[in-house]
Amino acid sequence: MDQNQTRSYLMRKFETVGIRPQSRLGQNFLIDLNLLRLLHESGRIEDNDVILEVGTGTGSLTAPMAQKAAAVITVDVDPVMQELAKQELFGKKNIRFFNLDILKNKNKLREEILEAVREELAKPGIDGTKRRFKLVANLPYSIATPLISNLLLTDIPPAMMCVTIQKELADRIIAKPNTKDWGALSLWTQSQCSTEVIRFMKPTVFWPRPKVDSAIVRLTLDEKRRHKIPDLKFFNEFSRAIFFHRRKFLRAELCSAFKNTIPKARIDELMDEMHFAPTTRAETLPLKTMLRLCELCRRELLKLPEEERKIL
Repeated sequence: MDQNQTRSYLMRKFETVGIRPQSRLGQNFLIDLNLLRLLHESGRIEDNDVILEVGTGTGSLTAPMAQKAAAVITVDVDPVMQELAKQELFGKKNIRFFNLDILKNKNKLREEILEAVREELAKPGIDGTKRRFKLVANLPYSIATPLISNLLLTDIPPAMMCVTIQKELADRIIAKPNTKDWGALSLWTQSQCSTEVIRFMKPTVFWPRPKVDSAIVRLTLDEKRRHKIPDLKFFNEFSRAIFFHRRKFLRAELCSAFKNTIPKARIDELMDEMHFAPTTRAETLPLKTMLRLCELCRRELLKLPEEERKIL
């Protein structure tokens, strides 16, 4: 992590190879070495960790992670960029390279990546302890939300996610109720993780410069919170549905989300049971209240045949 990620180094390297960073692939390289080091250190990588990195780039973050971790699974959609990284990281036997888009679609991750993580987690750790899964990466902006959201929906949620993302997204992850950023992503991530911003970053620390500010964020899995959610898939769908039209009153959102499944009269009864006013909006409700409301709605749907239990 010394000089292989400075702007001048990258420009010379890419000119030699005959390539340029591609904005459509989210190729914004973190060229401030102190911040690159901070991202690495904030991941708190240990010798039993299995690290998933999305956005291999030139391997500048991959290399120091591989020195500490049990295994690094690194993914990049650009074959040329990953070939450069392979050359830089030649001989590192605990790195597995994947040249593909980690997103099969916006709601599903590539199974081969998840299977690779499972394989590494199944191997014995140091001194007989279990290996631990983490996501540590300078993420392409366009995949950050679906990647973080979908990883929390798998059977192998990361014990920690430490990533660089767009500041706007970071604001939503750490948001509190009654703020403009409190929404489905806040609800989903905070229902399972403690969330924090490590550092906000200006566009000047990247090359090429993005048009927006960024942040290093850390999400640490809280197993107790996660286990309190009876149906993760349902809560994920509920979170998105309840904020689909965020300025609508809560009753209207519920009626829209459960159209043809929960009668409006029953929704009114649930509103009364929760002591909600007619003018209550979803953006004012704290996590604990949202979890209780979700469970009441889920129990209503359980009264229906399985094929009819839908959130629109």
